[in-house]
Amino acid sequence: MATLDDLRRTAVGLPGSEERATTGGAAWFVRGKLYAWECHPWPSIPADIREIVATELVVGVKVADSLDALALVEMAPNVFLRTTTPWGEPKVAFRMAGIEEDHLAELVTEAWRVQAPKYLRREFDDVGASRIGLWPARDRPTFGDDGSFGRTSPRGSDVGQITDVGRSRCSNLLRR
Repeated sequence: MATLDDLRRTAVGLPGSEERATTGGAAWFVRGKLYAWECHPWPSIPADIREIVATELVVGVKVADSLDALALVEMAPNVFLRTTTPWGEPKVAFRMAGIEEDHLAELVTEAWRVQAPKYLRREFDDVGASRIGLWPARDRPTFGDDGSFGRTSPRGSDVGQITDVGRSRCSNLLRR
């Protein structure tokens, strides 16, 4: 089970990231753009979701598009909640009790990536990913011709070849 401290550890390693206290709880921004936040049971949230948010720790993150949010909700409906409010779309909220630390790091990093300017993403790709235990850009997950997951290797003659290490890590994340 991940905690807000795990989220903080990930956010600290992201260039330009800052934590702010808001009326609804902690929130993380990059260059003034919100990318992750602690959810609060506002009256505008549907009653069933508001009840969940009131009783357990729920975090929201930005996602690249609505399909990403829908895919996460479909993949694990007991962890990821349907949209809480229409503002700030696309986003997804999730129960922290249902997320493992490495999956949390990936969700937060991808949310940061959605909001961060190119120069900060480039800086992160060059040095930052290894600081928080994520893949640098050259080792990002890729799809093989057969639809399998893997990662490209930056070394010698195997550049562009799918490795078993990356394949197993991606498969584990998708099974959650």
